[in-house]
Amino acid sequence: MPPVPLSVLDLATVAEGSSASQALWETTELARAAEALGYHRLWVAEHHGMPSVASSAPAVLLAHLAASTTTLRLGSGGVMLPNHAPLVVAEQFGTLEALYPGRIDLGLGRAPGTDPRTAAALRRNDPEQFPDDVVELVGYFTGAGDQPLAVPGQGNLPELWMLGSSVFGAHLAGLLGLPYAFAYHFSPQYLEPALARYRAAFRPSPMCAEPRVLVAVSVLCAPSPEEAAWLSGPSALATVWLRTGRPAPLPSPEQAARYDYSPSERALVDSVRATQLIGDPAMVVEGLAALQARTGADELMVTTRVFDAEDRVRSFELVAEAWGALRGTDPA
Repeated sequence: MPPVPLSVLDLATVAEGSSASQALWETTELARAAEALGYHRLWVAEHHGMPSVASSAPAVLLAHLAASTTTLRLGSGGVMLPNHAPLVVAEQFGTLEALYPGRIDLGLGRAPGTDPRTAAALRRNDPEQFPDDVVELVGYFTGAGDQPLAVPGQGNLPELWMLGSSVFGAHLAGLLGLPYAFAYHFSPQYLEPALARYRAAFRPSPMCAEPRVLVAVSVLCAPSPEEAAWLSGPSALATVWLRTGRPAPLPSPEQAARYDYSPSERALVDSVRATQLIGDPAMVVEGLAALQARTGADELMVTTRVFDAEDRVRSFELVAEAWGALRGTDPA
């Protein structure tokens, strides 16, 4: 199976001692680097109330990233639709598509992307309405249905994707004939059943003629396995903090190395790392190729969380070079 295109998922990570402003500029530099390296697209994720994540307003950030690049596809991975009125999302992403035609993606998810208290502050709607909200949103772009006119929106359709981490989103994506992006990086246990459900339920639509799968995976690449392991410490500790209700900016490798993990915390880290690709270029590319073969994915999306922005860009550079060599091309 020929290697597929690679893309990037970023969360505008705020490191200890840094700021949201710095994180957003680092994401801008990452987008420019990803474009130069030949990555297909870059998505930013909507999260709220997390000290280590600055990508809480994808539409605003994407406007800046699109103005800072020229060819890279850009999108949300995703917009958490229950947090928003579908008309507002259609207007925002219709504006982006009107400004940057053919470069904008709109990935849709139904999770809140935050804690219950922050979700309440967002005046979040009932997530059970998500299927109806998706149909309503599509109608604003296509003009179908009895609903108000979305300007911009109608006639400015971005590339729509359904995001998922369980079989629910997979089934809905199939029924609606949308491309499907699976979050393997934080929900690996549902990978096979979700993809099987999506492909079985798929109905062709004007937006997607046949099943189309993207799989997102956590990757950290360095010149040596030892350095990659050292650089992965902050992400591991941040995961423990988040899962135990102690969210904080991303710690440094030194802080992570000093942390005394409890047995349950160590088990959590081991479980999370079991599906991450951490190592030198050969190890990472071998893992990516195996994931592609296992899933039949049409595209792989890599996400990397490290303390230093230069180490993050270097990781993407090493992966692009090694994957490009596997594909018989120059960049990713």
